[in-house]
Amino acid sequence: MSTTRKLWLGLAALLVVSFSVLLWVGYEVHQQAPPLPTAVLTGDGQTLYTKADMELGRQVWQSIGGQQLGSIWGHGALLAPDWSADWLHREATTMLELLARDEGLGPYASLDAPQQAALKARVMQELRTNTYDASTDTITVSDLRAHAMDAVAAHYMSLFSNDPATKKLREDYAMRDNTIAEMPHRRAVTAFFWWTSWAAAAQRPHEAMSYTQNWPYEPLAGNTPTSTAFLWSIFSILFMILGIGLLVWHHAVHGSEEKPAVPPLRDPLADLKPTPSMKATAKYFWTVLALFLAQILLGATTAHYQVEGQQAYGFALANYLPYALTRTWHTELAVLWIATAWLATGLYIAPAISGHEPKYQKLGVDLLFYALLFNVIRMVQKS
Repeated sequence: MSTTRKLWLGLAALLVVSFSVLLWVGYEVHQQAPPLPTAVLTGDGQTLYTKADMELGRQVWQSIGGQQLGSIWGHGALLAPDWSADWLHREATTMLELLARDEGLGPYASLDAPQQAALKARVMQELRTNTYDASTDTITVSDLRAHAMDAVAAHYMSLFSNDPATKKLREDYAMRDNTIAEMPHRRAVTAFFWWTSWAAAAQRPHEAMSYTQNWPYEPLAGNTPTSTAFLWSIFSILFMILGIGLLVWHHAVHGSEEKPAVPPLRDPLADLKPTPSMKATAKYFWTVLALFLAQILLGATTAHYQVEGQQAYGFALANYLPYALTRTWHTELAVLWIATAWLATGLYIAPAISGHEPKYQKLGVDLLFYALLFNVIRMVQKS
């Protein structure tokens, strides 16, 4: 069997295995997704949040930047916190204070180690217990947790407003004042944040880990890394080392079969005569340059928000270009200029290699450029 055929078979096997694993993991993620209940109730049947509240909260959070402003379950922005982790920690510490007060023990921080350990155990049990009832499609929380939820929700409703009490925190998070203008929308966001933190701590049915595999790390909620997380982390490292080893082995065994590259005596592009369509690609490359410069400017602005939070050298920039927007555009522009450069290079080099330019090639290059320009402008307007 030839070396080329072996390589094709190896590639095919790798693709089959990789996509099989992706499909299996995707199926498992779908099957084990945390339930989004119809309502969150207290023990006496009072409704705290509804499914509509949580879905509206998700939409509001996405409308203000989504993962560009903080994050949900990780993989988000750099300045604002992961809201799931932040809510979970605030709820746990609030429950500890409420328990200490109800027991007449004074502030939690003033208690001795055995007293603190007893309260931590009760809070952990409260957060880990999955009270979702599939028959009624509801989650029930204790009065203690309901009071803690109200306290944490009040903090977020203040944070996303223009309340002076949380102004310093907004600056630290690079959030503009009145990030969410309407009170009902602020409350809806608290519903969504609470649900994500509930899923991060509540144990899956018949398992000893949460819906997010005990992420984020939060000892007060019993969220510590699972053995599965360690196992797959080690496996991924070993698999990477194995792949590198296979590449080195292949080069050592078959590298001598390749003929050494011989550079041409003269630059093959020296006598290249640009065709009309090749000249028409100039506008693409000028656009690439403009997009690249714009990305640099937005990147610098985004980085500067880490210094002043809401301003740029005293100018209230967050009122016009908030952090979530500059970070979104900074990320999207990288995709746009790379894709444009890739496309333009293909359009330019095709006639150069073939030595032939099809009829109406220049017209096609022009029409494609303006179609791309139109679509990008529409996309920016929507963002």
